[in-house]
Amino acid sequence: MFLSNLYLAFSTFKTNDINELRDQSVILKELKDSHEELFPNRRYETLISYFIPFTAFFRVGYRYFEMFAFFKANNGSKMFDYMVYSYQRDIDKTKGN
Repeated sequence: MFLSNLYLAFSTFKTNDINELRDQSVILKELKDSHEELFPNRRYETLISYFIPFTAFFRVGYRYFEMFAFFKANNGSKMFDYMVYSYQRDIDKTKGN
């Protein structure tokens, strides 16, 4: 998991310039802040799920499957597009309920 995250980070740094990374960082920070307002205990839920045996495996496996499906459906998309999609989907789903 660590190596795959490291690979994604380096590939993102190589393909984008510094100004584009700053703009993306601002957009993701705004989405993350609004996501944390709607899910204040999300961090604790995630930590607890990683301590329960096999839960972390299924959680990470589901995320990889979700990313694979997103990239297959949206050719030419980047990790930034997936992160925006993921945050926005969770926010919209919560506001819709």
